[in-house]
Amino acid sequence: MSRPAGPGRLPVADRATVRRAALELVRADWRSMAVVVLLASLAAAAGLAGPWLLGRIVTLVETGHATASAIDRLALGVLVCAVAQLVLTRFALDRSHRFGERALARLREEVVDRALALPAHVVEQAGTGDLTTRSTTDVGTVATTLRTAVPEVFVASTQLLFLFAAVFALHPGLGLAALAGMPLVLLVARWYLARARTAYLAEGEAASEVAEIIAATAEGARTVEVFGLGGRRVRDADRAVGRAYDAARRTLFLRNVLYPVTEFAHALPLAVILLVGGHAYLDGSVGLGVVVAGSLYAWQLVEPIDRVLMWTEQLQRSGAAFARVKGVGLVAGGPGSDVPAPADDRLEARAVHYAYADGHDVLKDVHLTVRPGERLALVGPSGAGKTTLGKLLSGADAPRAGDVELGGVPVADLAAAGELGNRVVLVTQEHHVFIGTLRDNLTMAAPDADDRRLLDALALVGADWVEELPDGLGTRVGSGGTELDPARAQQLSLARVALADPHTLILDEATSLLDPATARHAERAMAAVRADRTVIAIAHRLQTAHDADRVAVVVDGRIVELGGHEELVAADGPYAALWRSWHGHGPTPREGTTD
Repeated sequence: MSRPAGPGRLPVADRATVRRAALELVRADWRSMAVVVLLASLAAAAGLAGPWLLGRIVTLVETGHATASAIDRLALGVLVCAVAQLVLTRFALDRSHRFGERALARLREEVVDRALALPAHVVEQAGTGDLTTRSTTDVGTVATTLRTAVPEVFVASTQLLFLFAAVFALHPGLGLAALAGMPLVLLVARWYLARARTAYLAEGEAASEVAEIIAATAEGARTVEVFGLGGRRVRDADRAVGRAYDAARRTLFLRNVLYPVTEFAHALPLAVILLVGGHAYLDGSVGLGVVVAGSLYAWQLVEPIDRVLMWTEQLQRSGAAFARVKGVGLVAGGPGSDVPAPADDRLEARAVHYAYADGHDVLKDVHLTVRPGERLALVGPSGAGKTTLGKLLSGADAPRAGDVELGGVPVADLAAAGELGNRVVLVTQEHHVFIGTLRDNLTMAAPDADDRRLLDALALVGADWVEELPDGLGTRVGSGGTELDPARAQQLSLARVALADPHTLILDEATSLLDPATARHAERAMAAVRADRTVIAIAHRLQTAHDADRVAVVVDGRIVELGGHEELVAADGPYAALWRSWHGHGPTPREGTTD
């Protein structure tokens, strides 16, 4: 069904998948397409009448049967048919454009739905550049095709079919002459099409690589500066831009071969018809009116062939872009996967191993069962694997070996299939304030929540600053509005979680930007909202561990201790050492937050 676009990249749909997807777009709005076909056919038929009527005028003059009234009637017919073709073509294009906009709207919604349903580890491995390019540049390319190229090409193709049929109906010899340029067109088109898809896919992938490098460098600008990586990043960017340049030159070469050859080929039929028709007229086998009508039909072929050729490059570029867009939905375990519902809300990890790089496990033989309604703290030195374990428990990634299950069903499968819902939510220190009102930022987690519920959620996490906002919940926040500092933005994220009301909440530095008293209040309040809510806190402040029902101590990728706070302190093991260090009695454990 697909092929990977490169190491770590999202897949690319194959030709068969793209064809099925394109047909599905048509089937979804087939009535509109039927109207477009009818209008385009009527427009093409109206366009055939003009040359035939002009040919009749020439024939009447040639045979001496022309009268002023007869010529006037025929000339009026030419005018009426030209106006009818213009109006019908206008309506055909209008309806086709509307069809394209509706198809584009469905495609955009599908891309957003499938991008949001992608497993987090897939997005991380693919890189934001690839996904961003597919959902912006590639969708934009498809948009141009659906809005303009498809309507233009469809109407032009219909006109070509009617024109060729008309020339053959006039005289078979002239019909064959009208096809004089087709072998050359088919030959160069076959050469072009055999190379275009691969070339445009390579161009799209190269553009994704450039976008990924630029985005990664911008996001990590401070790290690049601190470690003196500027020169390396510039060299990487230069290489990526060089590959993009080479890919663009390849597609330009294809166009430089296609257009000159076809420009000559589509002008050839008129010359051949005049030559063949002239000899036939001199032989007396055809009338002058037939030659004139045939020549006019050949002249009319130029404009629709020009339109088809003009959009050929866009269609190929769009075909490659469409394959990349549809590839977003081909990730294994995507929406609609057949995953059973969990039997309960028990989280269990058995013999779990995980590695970011082959041969270097950061989690080793982890066994852990989290009971519904339990408050569990994960503690340990920096780099021990706490954050990684939290990601696996949330379904953001899958273990290399072993099982992480929710109610007997792999959590990663539930997340990838979009079936996890609000059962398990991972909250990290990363947060985002969306452009809009504060109310908009909150109701995305609970669309039916009234203002009282929104204010309660903010109060739950200690966000009393809402009272200071000029318009309360109606205050515009984010870019262009009231800027929220990192601490307030973190409280906003926590309030969203409270509104979503997940059964299991995994907190990884989710309160790191709050002062200790506010952080402790927020964690306790969120845990107390529902008696049956499970809270797993990756604890960097050991006071969180003190308040938990159980504490799991992670050292070097293994859970080395598991029990209550008092029990572990009395055991005088790794946790007791951490606790003494926290209170300033003993060696300080390694600082940091990266797991």
